[in-house]
Amino acid sequence: MLTGLRSWSFYLGLAPLTVVFSLIGIAILPLPRTLRYAVITRWSIVTIWWLRVSCGLGYAVEGRENIPAAPGVIVCKHQSAWETITLQLIFPRQCQVLKRELLRVPFFGWGLASLNPIAIDRKAGARALKTVLARGVERIRDGWWVLLFPEGTRVPAGTRGRYTSTGAALAIEAGCPLVPVAHNAGVFWARNAVTKHPGTIRVVIGPPIETAGKSAKAVIREAEEWIEATCARLPLQPDA
Repeated sequence: MLTGLRSWSFYLGLAPLTVVFSLIGIAILPLPRTLRYAVITRWSIVTIWWLRVSCGLGYAVEGRENIPAAPGVIVCKHQSAWETITLQLIFPRQCQVLKRELLRVPFFGWGLASLNPIAIDRKAGARALKTVLARGVERIRDGWWVLLFPEGTRVPAGTRGRYTSTGAALAIEAGCPLVPVAHNAGVFWARNAVTKHPGTIRVVIGPPIETAGKSAKAVIREAEEWIEATCARLPLQPDA
């Protein structure tokens, strides 16, 4: 009962915060990307703070030393909306590869547009891949990290989706390493669930995977094996 009430209080605080930042995001669209990013990511900072205050849900990070100094490609386990927000607080400035429909969501999508995403039509197949490669290489050379969720959609904690090799192909094209990220956010903030369980989400950043001389399939296979093996040792219960 208490957990449910705390979860609703989180959303009651999140709603006006999102509206305000969405309107700010629209107003600052003419500004440079770096400035827009600095402003709009304040929404992420406040949201994660409010999540801890309202729901008692925090996080701990292992492996920060594995983040290279130069930008590269991040491939992350996808279980929740939580990681799409919090990775902005863990890694340097970044852009996400996402489905373009998200930019049409009232308020949320408007603010999202200010975060420099690479929006694609997932039904476009090869054309979508070309978009990710072209814009992703451009972003990395401009000093931005690129974040992808290779499973494409959120999967329940303890399960595995089908990994695509787009992120690996981008890392090879850009000549940069690929950094795998594992976590158990879905245990505490499940897909399409209102309830946010108190506790500590564990995030593990893996050693960078070098891509030179490797195929995209080999690189993403290496990332998948590390991510899934690491997720398997993380708690699957909120009170574990």
